[in-house]
Amino acid sequence: MTRRVPPLGGSRFLFDSFDAAAARIEANERVSEERWNGLEYRLGQIEATLERLEKRVWLGVYGVAGFLLAQGVEALLQAGLK
Repeated sequence: MTRRVPPLGGSRFLFDSFDAAAARIEANERVSEERWNGLEYRLGQIEATLERLEKRVWLGVYGVAGFLLAQGVEALLQAGLK
């Protein structure tokens, strides 16, 4: 960042305050960008966790459905043997 030289007879604080404001804005933008990157990273982790959880839920659903079908087939076979 280059420092502006105030014209003769002017106050240097008139120019420094604007430079400080610009630096503050840039710093806030960098902080916001880092926060956004962190948020995207965490959301990616949450999505991956939800996908794993969904796979487990479907495995449980298919397991219960298979068990119920096996029970139904067993009941039909026993009824047919009598």
